[in-house]
Amino acid sequence: MNLFKYVQKLIEIYNFSLDWLEKKVRSFCDWLYVLYDTYLRHYVEKVLAKIEDFRVKYLGKGQLGDYVLIRYLCKELMLYFGVSFLFFFMIFFVNQILLLIGELLKQRVPFSDAYRLMIYTLPFVISQSAPFSTLVGFLMCLGRIMSDNEVLIIRASGQSYIMIMVPVFILGILISVASFFVNDYLLPIGTIKYNQLYRKILTSNPSVQLEPNSIKFFNKSILITGDVKDTNVSDLIFFDEKGDTQRIIVSGKSNLISAREEGVLMQMNMSDSVVASLDSSKKGDYEVLDASSMTMNIFDSAILNTNTRTTPREMTSFDLGRQVKQMKKMENLDKRILNHYRMEYYKKFSSPFGSIFFAILALPLAFLFGKHNGQTIGLIFGLVICVIYWAMMIIGQMFSIRIGIDAFVAMWLPDTIIGVTGGLLYFTLKRK
Repeated sequence: MNLFKYVQKLIEIYNFSLDWLEKKVRSFCDWLYVLYDTYLRHYVEKVLAKIEDFRVKYLGKGQLGDYVLIRYLCKELMLYFGVSFLFFFMIFFVNQILLLIGELLKQRVPFSDAYRLMIYTLPFVISQSAPFSTLVGFLMCLGRIMSDNEVLIIRASGQSYIMIMVPVFILGILISVASFFVNDYLLPIGTIKYNQLYRKILTSNPSVQLEPNSIKFFNKSILITGDVKDTNVSDLIFFDEKGDTQRIIVSGKSNLISAREEGVLMQMNMSDSVVASLDSSKKGDYEVLDASSMTMNIFDSAILNTNTRTTPREMTSFDLGRQVKQMKKMENLDKRILNHYRMEYYKKFSSPFGSIFFAILALPLAFLFGKHNGQTIGLIFGLVICVIYWAMMIIGQMFSIRIGIDAFVAMWLPDTIIGVTGGLLYFTLKRK
């Protein structure tokens, strides 16, 4: 009976998610059409005319009038992209979502809430998977074409490498645009909904945040726990710092209960507790309080780091860009905070549009090194480059936040390196 209720609830939530997503997509498409019809139609018609002139000049007007080779390349590229996307999607899905959902279910969180959290994190997984899937999928596809001598046939028919580059570049642009939509529109909505639901789960079941024999860092506080069973915690140590005053709270046994006041995330009823207060401005002075029972409130801001300001991840690129302009006008603003917001702003563009640079790199790399076992070589090269690219992005973010390296350089340097390398390899391919 309980299983039937869970399945029924799952279907209701699934239908609700589809309806909600359909409304959001429709409203965005309506806004996009109005923007296109008002401002972009004239320019798009000019671009299409230029593309037609390019096709006639380089591809010929009669011999490829039906785009046979281009349609074939697009179909093969999208097939390998789809397979690679499922591969990376499952990696990020298992790493980011299933582990979290498993921990929540262990703490007896309702399955409906865990399912909704999973839905809200999907935009992040999709936006992260698309650029890497472009590189690996295109490398495997073009490597297979090279190994099967299909490139030799295309070249023997009088076609240039530009004819192959056209579908590769166009698909890279389309994937980048779709990834940007997910990253800039769906990701902020998913992040907001995720934070709201996660706070609700923590408020109703505070033991979710605590793990047995673990150390948790919350802003300027540190919480060390021993064994945790349901709502009972043993051997708890709490370090807190406020101004010049430092507190150390030790408790033998504690019991967690849900919040009873707004702003309080959890309440801890401690027994056999000791509180030591130290003043750093007065060395040698301290206070010790011994109590058989004590109650300590932990505020949600200590764990969730919530405040009235919306985080950069919860903003669209338009809102974040406007926020950055306002912050530049503020006096006595910490440059690191401004640089962090600028980093998040440029990241909203550099990450999804990395698909274009990966597409530029994939073609010459596959044709130069994929003569034998091109599909396998493409997979190996793709995974190695993805790891290097991911490391450069992480290092760039760390240096931008901690050292203060310019956010534009930190976020666009990996894409620039990929694009320049692809261009150099392409000129090398043309000379051969």
